[in-house]
Formats: sequence, C-alpha cells, structure tokens
Amino acid sequence: MAAAAVAGKRTAQKLSSIAQSWAVDPFRPNLQLKTFLESLAAHPRLTPQAVTAARALRDNDMSKKYPLPDKMLHPPSMPHHYDRLVEAFEKSAQGIGRPWWKIFFNVW
Repeated sequence: MAAAAVAGKRTAQKLSSIAQSWAVDPFRPNLQLKTFLESLAAHPRLTPQAVTAARALRDNDMSKKYPLPDKMLHPPSMPHHYDRLVEAFEKSAQGIGRPWWKIFFNVW
C-alpha cells in the first residue's frame, strides 16, 4: 500500500510540474487550464495516463506526429487566411487592434 501512495504522489508531482509550465490564456483570465490541472493533481484517483495526456497536450505531440499539409494551411481560394488569423490572434493578445479603415475596406 505504501508503494501505491508513493507512486500516486510522484504522479501528482509530475502533473503539478506540467501545470506550472502551462501557458496562461490571455483571453480567458478567469478560466485557466493551469488551475484545472493543479486541482486535478490533488485528485485521489489520478492515473499515469492522465499525466501522459496532459504532457502530450502541452508538448503538442499530435501536431508533430500528424502535421497539416501546406495545401491545407494555404488553400487556393484564400492562401493567407490562416497566417492572418494567427497574426490577428497574437496582436489581439497584445492589445493591438486593427484600425477602423482596415476593417471597413477589408484590408489586411
């Protein structure tokens, strides 16, 4: 029984370290995945599979294992759509908005 308690504590410590390294979401300051993972680390029935899943999410393993092809990221109809979307997301996180005239004339 003591070995199970030590393994459970070690699993909780791993999940806590994953939670500490999780990036803060600037768009939802009251709802952070980091807080959820920290509270999950205290759960008595925490499994190693949950810790592995959290680590895979943090390290973006699926995106590395199954990368999107360039044809999907740059469709012929709107080749810069996703690049602009990422740029807008990053600028919005910094508090930089598009000027009204760019919105009005649909200029990027």
